[in-house]
Amino acid sequence: MTPDIATDALDALDGLVGEDRIGGAPGTEVDRAAAADGPLIEVDDLSLSYGDLSVLSEVSLSVESGEFVGLVGPNGAGKTTLLRAINGVFEPDGGTVHLDGTPVADLGPRGVSRRVATVPQDTSVSFAFTVEDVVRMGRTPYRGRTDLTADEVDREAVDRALERTEMTALRDRPITAVSGGERQRAFVARALAQDTPALVLDEPTASLDINHQIRTLELVREAVDDGKAALAAIHDLNLAARVCDRLVLLSGGAVRATGTPREVLSDDALAASFGVRTAVNDDPAVGSPMVTALREGDDDAR
Repeated sequence: MTPDIATDALDALDGLVGEDRIGGAPGTEVDRAAAADGPLIEVDDLSLSYGDLSVLSEVSLSVESGEFVGLVGPNGAGKTTLLRAINGVFEPDGGTVHLDGTPVADLGPRGVSRRVATVPQDTSVSFAFTVEDVVRMGRTPYRGRTDLTADEVDREAVDRALERTEMTALRDRPITAVSGGERQRAFVARALAQDTPALVLDEPTASLDINHQIRTLELVREAVDDGKAALAAIHDLNLAARVCDRLVLLSGGAVRATGTPREVLSDDALAASFGVRTAVNDDPAVGSPMVTALREGDDDAR
């Protein structure tokens, strides 16, 4: 791949590993070890508009180390916008976002990307990078964006991420030649190679079949169990209830409920947010809350 093509290809992936974000100039990041104790992701009274359209209104949430928080809600609730504000892509009209104790507004792009890694909803790639190339892009916050020479630390981080996501055997395959589930695992591997204390994932199971849905969320759960903080927008309420420690229900740009899956997934809260009657029961296989949408005329069986 020629330098010009490589640069164009990297431009196509802007926003995934720390380019084109708001905030201070590159190099202004503080040492992670010096960050204050507290939540790794903290949002306080955040509001954001697109012109005259209010998208988020006084949203507050936090995610601690070792915690997996699911962001749930109907389409158009503002979930993706909130995640983009957290990783510094959008500048809020009001309120603050802190990553590992430091305001996002005070961090340069590399500072943000050394604290939070993002797995986007759209993982399509136009260039035939190998799987290993995509995973190595997670090391961009620690190098120049066109510096393609990896050192030993980079190689070890990439190898660990490929092994953890069971993608080692596919490392030399073009990313355009793997399945949707394998491509999603490659982007999770990229996020793990980025070696950040926090992960943000936007609908990581969208369009995946059930085995890849479970495996993708298991990978996130394993990272959380190792001490990372994870915030994921998840469309499937039952999957979210199964894997997340807490849920934040977002509707109309505002937080409607927060707590454990059992606390948040109530019939009243779901009716107010989704506009549909539900029956919430225990999943007989795993014991987590299970939501069933009811049609008109359905009995509310419990």
